Amino acid sequence: MNSKAEPQSSAETPAENPVESAPLDPVARLILDLLAAGGPDHSLSPDQVAKAFAESRRKKSDPPDVWRRYLNAVRQQALFLARSGRIVILRRGQPQDPQAPIKGLIRLALPGDDPKSEETP
Repeated sequence: MNSKAEPQSSAETPAENPVESAPLDPVARLILDLLAAGGPDHSLSPDQVAKAFAESRRKKSDPPDVWRRYLNAVRQQALFLARSGRIVILRRGQPQDPQAPIKGLIRLALPGDDPKSEETP
């Protein structure tokens, strides 16, 4: 019986934090990279992330608004990162609960950032 208890405890360890052990989606990685590059008190709109991602994959035949194809993926990855505590989703400058439905204009920021300082020149 002791041999069964040991594998369960080691199996629980990776399951406790599967987010950190799983490789990140390229969109999620870009969100984190852009936020880190922006420094403290920096936030991004999903549009900015989608445009940056589209530019990295742009082909000559792509229309100018190809970034719109990636907007849904950016919002989904932002929710994933917010639910794992790696970013904060802001609406009207206030952190939102990532478990609740979030509609409207949002911004993405790193936890602990003060989003209002960006708005003030």
